[in-house]
Amino acid sequence: MLINKKGATPVDKQTIIDKIESANTALGIELGSTRIKAVLVTDDYQVIASGDYVWENELRDHIWTYSLDKVWEGIQTSYAKLAASVTEQFGVKLAKIGSMGISAMMHGYMPFDKDDNLLVPFRTWRNNITAEAADKLTKLFDFNIPQRWSVAHLYQAILNDESHVKDITFLTTLDGYVSWQLSGQKNTGIGDASGMFPIDEATKTYDKQLLDKFSSLPEVAKFNWNIADILPKVLLAGEPAGKLTAAGAKKLDPSGQLQPGALIAPSEGDAGTGMVATNAVRKRTGNISAGTSAFSMVVLDQQLNKVHRDIDMVTTPDGAPVAMVHTNNCSSDINAWANIFNQFAKVLGISLPTNELYEKLFDASLRGDQDAGGLVNFSYLSGENITEVQDGRPMMVRKPDSRFTLANIFKAQLYSAFAPLKIGMDILLREEHIRTDVLVAQGGLFKTPVVAQQVLADALDTPITLMSNAGEGGPWGMAVLALYASDSKGKNLADYLDEEVFANAESSTLYPEDESVQGYEQFIDNYKEALPAEIEAGKSMKLN
Repeated sequence: MLINKKGATPVDKQTIIDKIESANTALGIELGSTRIKAVLVTDDYQVIASGDYVWENELRDHIWTYSLDKVWEGIQTSYAKLAASVTEQFGVKLAKIGSMGISAMMHGYMPFDKDDNLLVPFRTWRNNITAEAADKLTKLFDFNIPQRWSVAHLYQAILNDESHVKDITFLTTLDGYVSWQLSGQKNTGIGDASGMFPIDEATKTYDKQLLDKFSSLPEVAKFNWNIADILPKVLLAGEPAGKLTAAGAKKLDPSGQLQPGALIAPSEGDAGTGMVATNAVRKRTGNISAGTSAFSMVVLDQQLNKVHRDIDMVTTPDGAPVAMVHTNNCSSDINAWANIFNQFAKVLGISLPTNELYEKLFDASLRGDQDAGGLVNFSYLSGENITEVQDGRPMMVRKPDSRFTLANIFKAQLYSAFAPLKIGMDILLREEHIRTDVLVAQGGLFKTPVVAQQVLADALDTPITLMSNAGEGGPWGMAVLALYASDSKGKNLADYLDEEVFANAESSTLYPEDESVQGYEQFIDNYKEALPAEIEAGKSMKLN
């Protein structure tokens, strides 16, 4: 017996088989920074099968990228594992799917020519190479344009006089690209589109005045294309984005078992699917996702007082305005340090399961000093815009009188994972006085119970809630959006999530502890004081 997503009643195996065979299912695929994951859910939001593929970005010619070959190898592998799981569990082949959707790491740059050839390797969100363009566009638009946004990459390519720009006929993101290949339609969801070019809240599409300003720039006007014509069409959650074509089905499932015809929902960025997975699309709600990178999303009920370079203005999948704080680095350095201790354990002849290793290291951090003993860690595998660090260099620093213990090492690791996010969130909470009714966290860091959740509550001095589905994240959120596209039940997205998906959801909330809040503030003071050392390390190593 399986328990359905709402936690209401057991679901027997035959009922699930019937749903699979009648295509009362939805497929969500998310291309994350370190893993591609596919999940299949039934129409009651229960995950019945999944498959994944581990991958890493490559630094090629000083550009962080993923190859298209790896994109499709990962998607096909994830789907094949999922389909095999269906057969193994339920004794039936997965031939039909009711609806589906694609999500992926947001932003980036994928320009195509008239023959649908990718003109340059995919430039991911991780690249800090568009500072000049981002600054100029922010001043021109009076609207914050982050370096990772598609329009910043496009304009920087123009400023760099890159030869490929003249040949662009279509510009999209990673999820928009995959959805296009499966459906034949050049569109994307509004949340993803809002990371390409600013959105007009009233019209729910690209801001026409800003499109015109961009097109009027002399260095842009010389090209034969118009920015409005090369961007994907903007769609809202609940609208159809197309159907799975025969060619798309073959691309997803080379075995030929999967039939075409599944409804395709508007593709979304991982921020949008994270909001859905944490039921945070209603105004005055927010969510935080912590993984390779980290971001917070706060759905606004009021306008910000001014433009902030560290606050991105994006939207929910149904077009509500969102203040986003995005950091390029979060948990990768924790993983690196954990691996060192795992190797040490093996030297001693001890083999620990990964989950147990993290539990012991995280638990050790609880015995550390409230300020991490004066240790400061910079978990910067790449540059960090919020702290204006161009090139990342992972680095731990300490003073002669710092308390260098295992407990403090891992407390500093956890503290530093959230440090750039805290600096950005302070703008919203302390300068703009934005308030939320709930702030929900998700991501791999929270799989180890309590510890990271409490650190985040202390860092932001705000209660942090975890949903019972915190580990399922974006792929499940995308599958929910696919079900919403197939049948919204006549409800807006916020009501649909409240009343249909999360009606009986379990959650736990931790509150900030005064002593720990003070300790974290001391850590942040030390962090900012040591920041010049991180910047200089990046400069000196770059010179070498």
